[in-house]
Amino acid sequence: MFKRLFGQSTPETPDRLAVVRNITVGRTVRLDPLAWRRMEGESLFTLDRDALEITAQGSVELDGGQFVHRFYTDDHVMLQGMSDDATGAVSYDFTLYIPWSSAYPPNDAARRRWKDRLSEPVFDGTAEEVGQWPRFWFAESDARQPPVSFWEEIHDDRKAVTPYARIFQTCMLYARDVPGGRELMLAIEQEPERKAGRTADVTHEIMVGIPLELAEFDA
Repeated sequence: MFKRLFGQSTPETPDRLAVVRNITVGRTVRLDPLAWRRMEGESLFTLDRDALEITAQGSVELDGGQFVHRFYTDDHVMLQGMSDDATGAVSYDFTLYIPWSSAYPPNDAARRRWKDRLSEPVFDGTAEEVGQWPRFWFAESDARQPPVSFWEEIHDDRKAVTPYARIFQTCMLYARDVPGGRELMLAIEQEPERKAGRTADVTHEIMVGIPLELAEFDA
């Protein structure tokens, strides 16, 4: 009776995802289009809007203790930030990527050739129409360098206990200077975690991006 008279609220389930500079699933990120328009005609990066509706969120814990926070739209535009803790309370190194190409390797030999390409100091992206890209990671060496691998957990619900997908990624980051700024390129092999009764398709992805200053976006 007293509950009916005075009311008793049910505590809400807390969000389980990091909120990085007010960004998480279900929120809108506003962008300053000058971030890429100042390189227009010189960079491969282009975007047809200045707002991102975030529908999925990824997290990566690196071996060095840093965390990667990724925020996705339905059409796979990705905003990425780094932090030194899982909550993203102090975040830095923000980048914005658009998908460029995606391919299914037909066999293990094709996968080995892709990994060999990612190990070279310069990525030859002629086949993908992105041109030549010098390596950004391990740029201090011209020696072959194995790409970096990690698991990414992806959520589409702020309160979900478990991710809806886990993807093993092997990737390398590249960068080159263009008039007006710098453009970035991620070359990735993605292998979703296999689940009972399901096959998981491996893909080779290329994403083109730009660095973002803190003043160039908000949510």
